[in-house]
Amino acid sequence: MTTPNPHDEVARARADYQAAEEELLALRQRMLAIKRRLVAADPVPLPDYRFQTGDGTVGLAELFGDKQDLLVIHNMGRGCSYCTLWADGFQGLLPHLEDRTAVVLSSPDLPEVQRDFAASRGWGYRMVSVADSPFAQDLGFKEEDGYWPGVSAFRRQPDGSIVRVAADYFGPGDVYCGAWHLYDLLADGADGGQPRFAYGG
Repeated sequence: MTTPNPHDEVARARADYQAAEEELLALRQRMLAIKRRLVAADPVPLPDYRFQTGDGTVGLAELFGDKQDLLVIHNMGRGCSYCTLWADGFQGLLPHLEDRTAVVLSSPDLPEVQRDFAASRGWGYRMVSVADSPFAQDLGFKEEDGYWPGVSAFRRQPDGSIVRVAADYFGPGDVYCGAWHLYDLLADGADGGQPRFAYGG
């Protein structure tokens, strides 16, 4: 009987892992291409939704600034520790994202609530309130039982019209929050860990 060589098993496991990783990346790219096709099949120009901010009312078109593209993060507001986890993570990426696209965080909180909560988290996002806007509902991020977290990507066309080119929802284990994937590397995974507004103490 031949004794299994642990080095061979390690090599096989590494090869299997690399193959699975490549399959996952290819599947992710395929999913993104399908999402874009779904939107591109019927690109409906959006109205110039109006939002409340700490500086007054602003329209969707103004959120682009001098960029052609816009990412709007759909956040459920200061009461959601999960949404806070995602937004905390994006904060570190914000300068990199804003070099390529305009970025805005939306939530149903009123502007003064947004301002105070953003300051407590150290966020630098431009923020808009969707409390009095049909924006979240029209785009599928609000239902009768409340708001849903996620992101929408918009493109400003040469004629000035605005279309949504992609959208996705946020949730535990998704590709938008690195914490879950780092938990997965631990012996017991997330092990029931839940995001909180503060830890320790």
